[in-house]
Amino acid sequence: MIKVTLLGDSIRYGAGEDIQGYGARTEELLGDEFEVFQPNDNCKFAKYTLRMLFDYEPLMRGSRIVHWNTGHWDLCDIFGDGTFSTEAEYIDNITRIAKILLSRYDKVIFATTTPVLDTNIFNKNSTIKRFNEIVVPRLEQMGVIINDLHSLVDADRDMYLSADTIHLSGDGVELCANAVAEKIREVAKSL
Repeated sequence: MIKVTLLGDSIRYGAGEDIQGYGARTEELLGDEFEVFQPNDNCKFAKYTLRMLFDYEPLMRGSRIVHWNTGHWDLCDIFGDGTFSTEAEYIDNITRIAKILLSRYDKVIFATTTPVLDTNIFNKNSTIKRFNEIVVPRLEQMGVIINDLHSLVDADRDMYLSADTIHLSGDGVELCANAVAEKIREVAKSL
């Protein structure tokens, strides 16, 4: 049995009873072949995830594969004065997370930040696209495997996103969970 860790914001974790994330469904899809740890916590923005790696480490111990997503909190513009994290801060925090994960676990997978509906007032698709474009090449150079959830969800945002304009719909959860489980199975073959 291969141990896997799933880290991520509410796209993985969910946001209350009505908004599910891909994490629980991914665990179901992986079945008995994998032992899955995922925090009972929204890993929020990159700096929060970085900090929480210290607390999660004992629970992640023994994982061979880590799959993680972080982005929506970093690139939101709540006050109209710019993104919560600057591009430089985002790159720094994401690459710090990657370095730590790569030093402890066999395989690390990063999922690109998913799009939002155009009516979302805090997160903009142009910003999401930009943050994905600046971080993916750096992660690939480090040896991180990319799971492009952005492109999957972007193919039909109206179907895959919920009415709250940012989280996954039921169809989106199923789409992303299948993609995450498939990527983990694919990567596990190389262990």
